[in-house]
Amino acid sequence: MFHRYHESPLGRLLLAGDDAGLCLLHMDQDDPHPPVGGWQPAGAQLDEVCRQLDEYFAGRRQRFELRLAARGTPFQRAVWDALVAIPFGSTCSYAELARRIDRPTAIRAVGAANGANPIAVIVPCHRVIGSDGSLTGFAGGLSRKALLLELEGALPMQQGSLL
Repeated sequence: MFHRYHESPLGRLLLAGDDAGLCLLHMDQDDPHPPVGGWQPAGAQLDEVCRQLDEYFAGRRQRFELRLAARGTPFQRAVWDALVAIPFGSTCSYAELARRIDRPTAIRAVGAANGANPIAVIVPCHRVIGSDGSLTGFAGGLSRKALLLELEGALPMQQGSLL
């Protein structure tokens, strides 16, 4: 597994991947996610990921075109595939996401799979909101979720926004 850090408007991002594609995009917080044994610093392997992230944050990219290699259960991967299908600038509820994967009663399991998404931003778990329109649950913190939704035009700009 190769890795690198990338600066963004959300803070420092830890990116990791292998020959199959991008496996991890983690937002550093107070407790950064350190590289684990066997990880090697990336050379040019993650340059395209960084380029596309920069374009996204600059408002010049609405869809990522990257090979993704998230590791998870078949249910988690179904949820993550459904996340990628949520259009830029749109949101959906956890209940709607459960319906989209033909598991309408699995709302909590969908929420858990959404929370376990290892490739935040690119697999847009930030686009899932509460049924009442509230911002709920985001591993990177609700302020980052709001910033991403503002960037995409899915949430009105807030006073003091960082983007």
